[in-house]
Amino acid sequence: MPVYVALLRAVNVGGTGMLPMAELRTICEDLGFAGVKTYIQSGNVLFYSDLAEPEVKRKLEKALAERMGKAPGVLLRSRRDLEAVAAKAPFAGAKPNFLLVTFLPEPPAADALDELVAPDGEEVKIDGREIYIYYPNGSGRSKLKVPALKRGTARNLNTVRKLAELAAALEDESG
Repeated sequence: MPVYVALLRAVNVGGTGMLPMAELRTICEDLGFAGVKTYIQSGNVLFYSDLAEPEVKRKLEKALAERMGKAPGVLLRSRRDLEAVAAKAPFAGAKPNFLLVTFLPEPPAADALDELVAPDGEEVKIDGREIYIYYPNGSGRSKLKVPALKRGTARNLNTVRKLAELAAALEDESG
């Protein structure tokens, strides 16, 4: 059975978009997904299902919309996808927690970086459905402006690597 890693957009630890990970696990289990595991309180859930990716996405988005009042946005990736994203990470020497990967539903337009404003020396690279951003001074106070990021959800490189590792373990478990 395929293992899916669902990256939820706009799910936060507090404030708007709050969704406890225990509740997210229950939602996924109620949908019939197996081996459900979450990782940190930012909307990362792993599971396996014999359903095709479009059906998994549709069911999860519908259930989340019912719970949250609107769908937060679900981006699905496989273990291999995440491993490839981690392996392709540009900006050699960047601290992994300062390198964010924004996952998008589809590749951005060719002109996605034309309106880039990077006042603090941030570096940005597009590769397929992901946008890599290196924040040399951290992302917390950055004034970086990239309109293409609005449709995606970001995870730092450490999180991407950990999700790939968890997905590999879940694949072993699912047989």
